[in-house]
Amino acid sequence: MSRTTVHVETPSQARDVEQALARADSVAVDCEAAGYHRYSDRLCLVQLSAAGQTFVLDPLAFDLAPHLSPFLEDPARVTIIHGAAYDLRLLHRDLGIRVGALADTQVAASLLGEPAVGLQALLERHLGIRVSKKYQRADWAARPLSADMIEYAANDTRHLHRLAEILEARLDEAGRLSWAREEDRRLLDRAFDVRDDGGAEPDPVTRFKAARRLDDRSVTALREAIAWRDGIARERDRALFRVASDAALLAAARDRPPSVAALAAVQGFPSRLAHQKGRALLKRFERVEGLSARELVPYPRPVARGVRPDPEEEVAFERVKEVRNVAAGRLGLDRGRVMANQALREVVAAMPGNRTELEAVAEVRRWQVDVMGGELLGALWKRQGG
Repeated sequence: MSRTTVHVETPSQARDVEQALARADSVAVDCEAAGYHRYSDRLCLVQLSAAGQTFVLDPLAFDLAPHLSPFLEDPARVTIIHGAAYDLRLLHRDLGIRVGALADTQVAASLLGEPAVGLQALLERHLGIRVSKKYQRADWAARPLSADMIEYAANDTRHLHRLAEILEARLDEAGRLSWAREEDRRLLDRAFDVRDDGGAEPDPVTRFKAARRLDDRSVTALREAIAWRDGIARERDRALFRVASDAALLAAARDRPPSVAALAAVQGFPSRLAHQKGRALLKRFERVEGLSARELVPYPRPVARGVRPDPEEEVAFERVKEVRNVAAGRLGLDRGRVMANQALREVVAAMPGNRTELEAVAEVRRWQVDVMGGELLGALWKRQGG
């Protein structure tokens, strides 16, 4: 594959991308977002490798969707992505693209029992290629991008076709290629499932582990501090932790300092931020101090996670888990890769009586039924002492 990288910043340049995609039956794709540095995790780059060419496209410069949608949405053209779940959602959310066919190299590696499934580890192991980590946490929303950053981004797709071919050949040899195809289809279905479950947004204080140990007034103050930080982060388009750390926010809410100088002295609290924006936070704290005990909102009580399984279900769960564990050892795969515990619990709750009913359980794959379906059914219906 050519090592030439084309940086695409205009619709006219995108015509070359369209021509390359039209000649290819597969395209390697990767995305860069801004979430590590910015308030928003908006799409900042799309890297493509197809027909021997590699392109780095700028979605902040022009609309990529008209140029990419006809090709990435074509079910006859495979889109190769490493660790596809997040990229699929980005492409759908920001560009409205629903990828038509997927080959996830991370899924393939996990089904082969690879000791490490990160892209860098796989490229070095199978292709002898060492990729730099220099820009792993770069601000991809910044412009202009340096030539080094563009090349770094291009390397995320430049070698994906070769890696996919190697992994696919090994999957085929091991009789597991159909497993990967099924997992890829599941990923596509999940990425574009936008059903609203009607659930409320979680209380933001639950993201702070130490918050459960605070008194009710401090928890209420913490909510105010979280809202204050969120507003500044949105205004400056900066990641929350780059405005103020969780630990600093927690300490400020607990101590509720009486002055800007005292706020600046809180351990870990940015002094400049305290002097620039601290008065607004102190006013929030003052309002919290004026609340009656009845008006305070304590840390939320734990939400019950469904009905507690009865003893018989727990025994059945342990039996099917042992079947899964034995299968994992036999296949040389992680236990969770063979079947997650939550899926096992769904199997126990459904109590399927045959393979067809087992396949109908929402989280169960056909390949899992092929590998251990009989053993799972036997464990489900085994009677204690039987």
